[in-house]
Amino acid sequence: MAGDFRLSEDRVALLDAADRYAREKLAPLARRMDDEEWWPDAEFRALGREGYLGITVPAALGGADLDLFASGLVLQAFARWNHALALSWVAHENLCMNNILRSGTPAQVERFVPPLCDGRAIGCLGLTEPGAGSDALGSMATRAVRDGDDYVVHGRKLYITNGPVADLCLLYARTDPSRGTRGITAFVVDMKSKGVTVTQKLEKMGFRGSQTAELAFDDCRIPAANVLGKENEGVKCIMSGLDLERAMISPICLGVAERALALSIAHAKARVQFGEPIANFQMIQSRLADMSTLVETMRAYNYYCLATMNDLPPGEGGRGEVHRISATSVMYCADAMNRVLDHAVQVHGGAGYVWETEMNRLYRSTKLLEIGAGTTEVRKLIIAKELLA
Repeated sequence: MAGDFRLSEDRVALLDAADRYAREKLAPLARRMDDEEWWPDAEFRALGREGYLGITVPAALGGADLDLFASGLVLQAFARWNHALALSWVAHENLCMNNILRSGTPAQVERFVPPLCDGRAIGCLGLTEPGAGSDALGSMATRAVRDGDDYVVHGRKLYITNGPVADLCLLYARTDPSRGTRGITAFVVDMKSKGVTVTQKLEKMGFRGSQTAELAFDDCRIPAANVLGKENEGVKCIMSGLDLERAMISPICLGVAERALALSIAHAKARVQFGEPIANFQMIQSRLADMSTLVETMRAYNYYCLATMNDLPPGEGGRGEVHRISATSVMYCADAMNRVLDHAVQVHGGAGYVWETEMNRLYRSTKLLEIGAGTTEVRKLIIAKELLA
């Protein structure tokens, strides 16, 4: 795959189909989501009926039986037309469901995955805490204590995408404080369980409508049967999942940048100043050329990263070449997207600055993708560590 980033006919067909669906069904939701922080519950769950949930899940469980690369293409298309919904989609699809699929027992997979595939359940990931961001593992304060056939959980999780609307949460909690990061366990939590509350719904600058919350777990009892993997081995799921998460943030960056470029080209052709379209002016052409170059390089590295992650075994990741490649991909794509958006607003002028325009909505998405799934600074540390190993 290295050096050849052309899509097969099947992959092109998938990208085109997802693009058509997103343009027709998801784009009309974007304005209201942004204006009102509105959540399109019925439309999101309908993605299951349309075959856009469970992309990597075997057909026997209700999924599409495709690979991570295919999942990335769907995400790229969704992000072009409704990047807020795309963010919620990847939190459900990749952060929650795919991790359960990869790390769960056959019984757990059969129990939890089909409802996530058909839209009966919406998933979220509970990792970040009020005092544990970049140091999510070392500073994790959420505790789970064994009590008979249950674990009793106390703690808070913060900035949880899908938190206010989720039915299931893939939750990480410390089960053996004496073992540091080797004393963390993964659990699947029913969000209707006693002791689980949404303490606050957070309003954001960008990606509005993608629901974000602080979650509280107070004397929440989780059956021992809901431990994902083995007790105290949650770090394997975390690290493998983080590499896949970073690989799946890059397609959001790409989709947003592609849309910004398309809008800028259309605006440059339509906007007339000094008696001619501004597309005729070399300074505008220079910006469009820079934007196009950034988008093409984003696409190439994004596809390379997805191809590299395709065959990552369960429990692997968090070290080595795949760790470096996933960090490089999301670091570059987030930075390149921001540069594309900066050019795009300048091409649009005042029309790019007023709140209600699509271009402004895209521009307000910039910072999140330099923060989520590991900040730019953390990504650089990962890359340097692997280079110097």
